[in-house]
Amino acid sequence: MTRPPARSQPEAPAAVELQLATRAAALPRGSDLAGWAAAAGAGAGRTVTIRLVGWREGARLNRHYRGKDGATNVLAFRAAAPMAGAELGDLVICLPLVLREASEQGKAPRAHLAHLVVHGILHLLGHDHDKPATARRMEDREVRILRRLGFRDPYRPAPATASRTRRRA
Repeated sequence: MTRPPARSQPEAPAAVELQLATRAAALPRGSDLAGWAAAAGAGAGRTVTIRLVGWREGARLNRHYRGKDGATNVLAFRAAAPMAGAELGDLVICLPLVLREASEQGKAPRAHLAHLVVHGILHLLGHDHDKPATARRMEDREVRILRRLGFRDPYRPAPATASRTRRRA
């Protein structure tokens, strides 16, 4: 009889196909993306495609699939019939928007990107935030996953740094 893995063991990484359709000074490592995806539930035997796009492609896809103008930070496309050990789906992340949001919100770009990968994977697994109750459950799950990965709660304001709060003498 085999035992389930201990909770302290990290989830085996998901197989992530990374597609780069944009340029950026600092791109995330595929191993980071796979680890974040696995922590959100896309573990061993599951595959997900993560496509990092620029403004133009992000806006075009958002308009086509959601009927909304402008890019959005993450789009999730579930596989037609997701099954254990199969393709989970695709995430499209507008990297320049993620970087801008991180800057505006005082977040580390890596932390914001990790949050959006987790958020997108939860959508691929069937979670949604269309109602207040489901939104709260999804946010709670995101916070727990991100905390386990070493990131802070993305829904709380970033703490003020000493340089921002200190008055000049």
